[in-house]
Amino acid sequence: MRHLDIADLHAGYGSQQILHGVSLSVDRGEVLSLIGPSGSGKSTLLRTLIGLTQPSAGTVSVGGEAVDYARKADLARLRDRMTIVFQQYNLFQNMTVLGNVTVTPVKIRKRPAAEVEARARALLDRVGMGDKCDAYPENLSGGQQQRVAIARALALDPEILLLDEVTSALDPERVGEVLAVIRELAGEGITMLIVSHEMAFVREVSTRVAMMDAGRVVEVGTPAQIFENPTEARTRDFTARIFRH
Repeated sequence: MRHLDIADLHAGYGSQQILHGVSLSVDRGEVLSLIGPSGSGKSTLLRTLIGLTQPSAGTVSVGGEAVDYARKADLARLRDRMTIVFQQYNLFQNMTVLGNVTVTPVKIRKRPAAEVEARARALLDRVGMGDKCDAYPENLSGGQQQRVAIARALALDPEILLLDEVTSALDPERVGEVLAVIRELAGEGITMLIVSHEMAFVREVSTRVAMMDAGRVVEVGTPAQIFENPTEARTRDFTARIFRH
């Protein structure tokens, strides 16, 4: 059974349609990266999957269970299974690093505080931020804040992790530390959908790559196929331009 099935998904903002019939499937433990030019619908697809943008047509199923995005109960169940990390860290500035990671599991999920704190400390160690538990976001670099944001997402124990351009707001020197964390997660069987312009990283970490353009999926294949022998002219043009620069 597919972990995630997307069929003929349409979505947009007001009268502006962004997604025009996107269909994709993702197996459990797979890393699917979405590539394509800016404005092709990659981030909108992630926002629609997590319920931040309402789909206008199509279906999404997680583990064979269809999601009705109009029902609050369905949305709550979905967000128990799937979480997203954005390019902007969105940390609470008035909370410590540890507070940022523990607040949702304790306040929203009603998990035992001691258990959550122990898990949070382990996750912060895992992303190289264990010595910053008492620090505030304003005292962290962008790369450090993004690693905290990833730990916060993992604290919810998601089955599926969505990563939306998580390195695009970082200085080049900080990109590597975040990619190292994602690389480690990819080796641990978490199902991931990644939007990224870091093509070398996409090639290394992905099980499959989906090329998007104008709100549609143009081509899906292994990294070797997409980057070395794409079948679609639009994919060839995009990858040629990327690697030319």
